[in-house]
Amino acid sequence: MNVSIPDALKGWAEARVAEGRYSSSSDTIRDLVRREQENGAARRRLVAAIDEGLASGPSDCDAFDTLDEVRAGLRAAEGCRCGVS
Repeated sequence: MNVSIPDALKGWAEARVAEGRYSSSSDTIRDLVRREQENGAARRRLVAAIDEGLASGPSDCDAFDTLDEVRAGLRAAEGCRCGVS
């Protein structure tokens, strides 16, 4: 697989190699893909836990609105293609 990226992203990956964090640019990209897979799975688990909590019914706290907002943000992030953070 060959991937083309803008010069700024290439420079960022090469800087991580120069810092000694990775052995190559390819190693940098592989790690980013792995972390994105892990983050996506973690977001899905969190959304499922929030859904379960909301489905359990009202509680004594006002967390339901906040949980709805968090869930919406996590679902939006799942589809985000905004780059690496």
